[in-house]
This record gives sequence, C-alpha cells and structure tokens, in this order.
Amino acid sequence: MTSPLTTPTTEGRWTPRLWGTLLVLCAAMFLDALDVSMVGVALPSIGSELDLSTSTLQWIVSGYILGYGGLLLLGGRTADLLGRRQVFLVALGVFALASLLGGLVDSGPLLIASRFIKGLSAAFTAPAGLSIITTTFAEGPLRNRALSIYTTCAATGFSMGLVLSGLLTEASWRLTMLLPAPIALLALLVGLKLLPRSEREKDHNGYDIPGAILGTASMLLLVFTVVQAPEVGWASTRTLLSFLAVAVLLTVFVRVERRSAGPLIRLGVLRSGSQIRAQLGAMAFFGSYVGFQFLVTLYMQSLLGWSALHTALAFLPAGALVALSSTKVGAVVDRFGTPRLIAVGFVLMVVGYALFLRISLDPGYAAVILPTMLLIGAACALIFPSLNIQATNGVDDHEQGMVSGLLNTSVQVGGALFLAVVTAVVTANSSAGSSPQAVLDSYRPGLIVVTGIAVAGLLITLPGLRTRRPRPTVVVARSAGNDSMGNGSTGNESEREDSVREGSEGRVAIGD
Repeated sequence: MTSPLTTPTTEGRWTPRLWGTLLVLCAAMFLDALDVSMVGVALPSIGSELDLSTSTLQWIVSGYILGYGGLLLLGGRTADLLGRRQVFLVALGVFALASLLGGLVDSGPLLIASRFIKGLSAAFTAPAGLSIITTTFAEGPLRNRALSIYTTCAATGFSMGLVLSGLLTEASWRLTMLLPAPIALLALLVGLKLLPRSEREKDHNGYDIPGAILGTASMLLLVFTVVQAPEVGWASTRTLLSFLAVAVLLTVFVRVERRSAGPLIRLGVLRSGSQIRAQLGAMAFFGSYVGFQFLVTLYMQSLLGWSALHTALAFLPAGALVALSSTKVGAVVDRFGTPRLIAVGFVLMVVGYALFLRISLDPGYAAVILPTMLLIGAACALIFPSLNIQATNGVDDHEQGMVSGLLNTSVQVGGALFLAVVTAVVTANSSAGSSPQAVLDSYRPGLIVVTGIAVAGLLITLPGLRTRRPRPTVVVARSAGNDSMGNGSTGNESEREDSVREGSEGRVAIGD
C-alpha cells in the first residue's frame, strides 16, 4: 500500500521524503552489487598478506555468492511475513557489521566467514528493498521510473566496483572491505527515519518451515556445486552426486509447496509466461555478463599486462553509460514496454560480445574494445530495469517480496552457473606452458559461449513481443471524498470515477 508520507504531489513531482526513501534503497542495492565485483581485484593482495592459497582465495568470492544466492528465496518471503522495513533495516545493520569485521580480521577463515555473513544479509536486503519500492510506488510510470533508478544503481555498483577496488587496493585491500561499512551505517540511520512502516502479513496461513528448509538447502547446495564444479570436475562423482541431491531436494520442495497452505513460493506465479521470461532472461543476462567480465579481466591483465586500475578504467564507459541513463529508462519503458526493451538490449549484447571476438595481442582500445563496452552499457541500461519491472508488475503487494527474492535468485544462480560453464570451456581449450597466442585462442570459445547465452536470452524474450499490450488507464475524475492515496468514493453515481486499469507499460486510455 502506498504510504501517504511518500505519495507524490498532485503535480506528479516526488516529495523529498520519497526521494530520500528511494536513495536509501538504492544505496543498499549499490552496496550489494559493489561487493560482488569489488573483491576480485583485491584478491592477490589479500593472498599475499594473509598467506592464503588460491583455493582459499576463491572462497572469499564464493562465500559471498553462496550466502547471497542460497538464501534469497527465504529472504524474500521473510520480508513479506515479518515486515519489509524491519527485515531491510536489520539486514542492513548486519551488512555494516560484517563489512567492518572483514576489514579488520587477520585470518582467512574469518574473512571468508565475514563474506558469507555479508552475502546472507544481502539476501534479505535485496528482495526487501525491491518489494518496498514496488509497494510504495503505484504500478505504471511511477514504479517504472523508480525501478529504473534502483536497478541502474545496482548495475552501476557492479561496474564501479572494479574501478573503486583498483583505486583502493593501491593503498590497502582492507579499504575495499571497509568501504561499505560507513555507507551502510549512514543508509541505516536515514532509513530509520524515512522508510515507510510496513505491516506484517496478517492473513497468512502459518510459516512454511519445511519449504524454507528445503528451498534454502537446495539453493545453497546448487550454488556450492556450481562454484566447485570447475575445480573438482563436472563429471566427477562428487559433482554428479551433488546435482542429484539438488534435483531430489527441489522435487521434494515442489511437492511441499504444492500442499502448503502458506508456501515459501506460490508456484502459481510461474504460470505466467511474462514471469517465466523475466526469470530466465535474468539468468541469461547476468550469466553472460559475468562470464564476459571474467574473460575480459583475464585477457587485459594476464595477456596485455594491464594493471588492475587500467583494467577497471577500461570498463568505466559501460558503467558511466548505465549511470547516466538512470532517470531516462522509466519513460522509455512507459512508451515501448518491457519485452521490446529487453529484446533490443539482448541484441546489443549479442553484437557487443561478437565484436569482442576481434581481440588480438595488440588491440586498439578505441577501435576494438570501446565499441563493445558502449554496447554492453546500453544493453545493461535497457535490460536490467525492464526485467525487474516485468517480474513485479501484476503481483499482489503481499507477494512482492517473494517475487523479488525469486528474481534475485535467478540473477545469482545464472551468474554462478554460466561463469562455471565459461570457465570450464576455457580450461578445456588451454594447455600448460602455452604461448600468449594459444592462451588468447583458448579464450575465444569462452567468448562464443557468452555470446550464445545472450542469444538464448534474446530467444526467450521474443515470444513476449507477440503478447498484446494491455490498455492502461488513469483516473480522469476524482470525487471530493478521496483520501491522500486516491482511494475512496462518495457513492454518487454522477460523480463516479471513470477509471480503467493502469497497465504495466504506462500508456493512457480514457474510458476503457
């Protein structure tokens, strides 16, 4: 329900409190995404100072992904049941404390533990924050604009993490761990004042404890298996048995959810073709980008000999383009609709990835690398907000947390799964002691796989283009007795509101 404290003015302008609310939520999402990408550049310095092996260093990254991806389903539903504001603020506080711990520890296991706790807390802030937006801003142009800014902050955080890490690591890797702490603390203090209070879901049918256990266990095991598969082997007994266990857990989970009176995930929401395309599109979008970023980072640092900062700056045009588009994408969604924008975005990604296949051992940045970065930036600006809008439109308020958790789970699982696939392809085509040209040649199959994942995302999106767009509507007359949220009626037939449904694309049709 829209809070009267955050309702836009009658002229459609957002109040300062509304902007402040969105800023707090954007700060948390920015930090979540920042933490995913920022630690990578700092790993060599961490390993050197703490005397950690390569396999231990991997868990500094994987620990965060495991906590984040494994608990998102639980985090989303918890926000619905216990109150979005409460869950968001508590988790944000835990995130700040874990960030402080990560910057002060002198032990590898403690650092990994702090990363897991940060991932766990992000698994609660991300769906809670997204559902606060979708229940504060009415579906249509207002929500589209808010989500475009919110998701742009996430994409910007992921891109800027590389740049900030490159700068901070020059001084100390500990600064990369400590940076989120004061930002999260400031967002927490402001959030206590500004975030709209949310009631717990009153009419739920109890807590789905078996579903929560099975859902969390299956996601944790799936992410763990995918992360470890490149190291232990995709065809190893351990990997195969782990995937079998995941399949069994998910099967039991589905059976439990179908019989539960208050399920962790209402399976009926996945009967919507639009919802399924949003979830699968999110997997393809983030999976292809993570795989691309991984290969490009290796290419620039290992083959071209670029510094961490030089590599980070090479990605900067993409991040800058995403940031500059933050306030514009919502209006574009209103005009053209999410399926069109997602399809155009995937086309841009496919072209950008394909162009990067021209790389050599002596590339010209402006001619070879920059066009891809600009295309990828434009694609991210179009796809990510559109996926969030498509996934949350038409969903009841009491299920917004659930859908938000499901979407974020798709993003994280897609990233972990497709990164592991790309890594396996590159490893299979490389050999010890290879020449630089041979190493470069081993990267090309991985880039082809990345391009193929983007093509799959485009194909998933295309059926949505055939779906007839709904005729949205607006209230063209409002009776004098309405409250601040636009509800209420005098009951006088002559003053009856001539209103129609507000469609997800935000066009206006009077007298539906």
